[in-house]
Order: sequence, then C-alpha cells, then structure tokens
Amino acid sequence: MTLRRASLALGFALAAAAAGAAPAQEAKPAAASPGGDPLRGEALFKKCAACHTLEANGRNKVGPRLHGLFGRKAGDVADFKYSPALRDSALVWTPETVDALFAQGPDVLTPGSKMPLQTMTDARDRADLIAFLLRATAR
Repeated sequence: MTLRRASLALGFALAAAAAGAAPAQEAKPAAASPGGDPLRGEALFKKCAACHTLEANGRNKVGPRLHGLFGRKAGDVADFKYSPALRDSALVWTPETVDALFAQGPDVLTPGSKMPLQTMTDARDRADLIAFLLRATAR
C-alpha cells in the first residue's frame, strides 16, 4: 500500500469513526452450507460428470449415478460394483458428509474406496457443489 493510499484509508476510517460508523471489514469467504450457489455448483460439477451421472435412470460410469444421493447409505446403488470398504461402511450421504469427503479427501473419509483423491479446499466451492447436488439429485 502506498503512503497516499494509507493516508486516505486512515482519513476515511477516522471520518467514519467520528460519524459513528463502524470501520469497513474485509469480506470473508462463505462457509460450507446448503446455502451455496447451485449455478456455480453446476459449473463445478462438470469435473465430477466424468465419473458420475445425476439422472434416476442414468448409467453408472467409473463412479455410481448420484440420483437420490442424500439420505442414501454409501455403497448402496444396487448395480454398481463398490469396493468392500465403501460397501461395508456405515456412512450415509448428507450435506455434511459430502462436505467432509471433499474437505478431507476420500482417502481419509472412505479409506480403501476406489474414488480417486479429490479435494476442494475452498469451503465456498464445496457449499456451491452441495447446493447444486441437493437440487440435481433429489428424488
């Protein structure tokens, strides 16, 4: 920041304080929640579409179809060949478990599964993807 910009910022902050206004805060990224942007999530899903379909009658690819994902036990699409680790797990897909899957990675959340290592470090990206999936996979 240049000296002039710093002086202007200080001047604005002092003027705001004198007027009783709160100083400006830096914007914080959105937290992971179902309140994400489904349109942005749809764009993020394009990477997932290489392995997954969304339709009720969609075919399985390298990964299972995701229709009816939320509330479903992991490893429960009848015509998909899961790894024993995922098929035998007690995991149920919820917005929170999908968030954890991409925050931690499948090697941590579902060790021994066939899903390749995929992480999304940005909580906003995860929230947006989950918002899209909640709509696109609903029964």
